[in-house]
Amino acid sequence: MTRYLALDVGDRRIGLAVGDLGGGIARRLPTLRRRSLEADVAAIGRIARREEVTALLIGMPLTLRGEEGPQARRVRRFADACARLGLPIETIDERFTTSEAALRGADDVDAEAAAILLEEHLRKA
Repeated sequence: MTRYLALDVGDRRIGLAVGDLGGGIARRLPTLRRRSLEADVAAIGRIARREEVTALLIGMPLTLRGEEGPQARRVRRFADACARLGLPIETIDERFTTSEAALRGADDVDAEAAAILLEEHLRKA
């Protein structure tokens, strides 16, 4: 069974959530503060091992037209760097997840956005 670590990657923080196909519910993890690409990927690797995940699910911040803009290109570079962790990586359109998390009144908007992303993915799987 696939167990996902979902990432909502921003310039300053990375929201995290974990869940699997069996449960269909995402559990929020503490948001990471960005430090450097190397440090961030290493932290994701440690969390992935601790949480026994088998795949990464990375939110892709597409433009309103569904295209990759500058932010999506930065996230794609981050996803490419995560390839060294040896886990399958899926990217998914994450438009409006942060807005939805804010509307829900989340204490940690970044982690909630990652959870929304993951729960939507699990519902479709």
